[in-house]
Amino acid sequence: MQTDPRVLALRHLINRLRIRTAAVRRDGELGALSLEWVAIAIVLVAAALALATFLAGKLGDLEKLIPN
Repeated sequence: MQTDPRVLALRHLINRLRIRTAAVRRDGELGALSLEWVAIAIVLVAAALALATFLAGKLGDLEKLIPN
């Protein structure tokens, strides 16, 4: 089982997305609001992954500066 926080967060958000999508399919009146939240969630996940990748690279650069 993966224990990387990024992988766990992504799995959690995908699970939430599936739940929201199922709710939209069941009840059409919730569709507009739910689809807005799905779009917002996708943007937030993409931004969080980009930030995590960027910070992981910067952290690696900083670790190289620490003397042994």
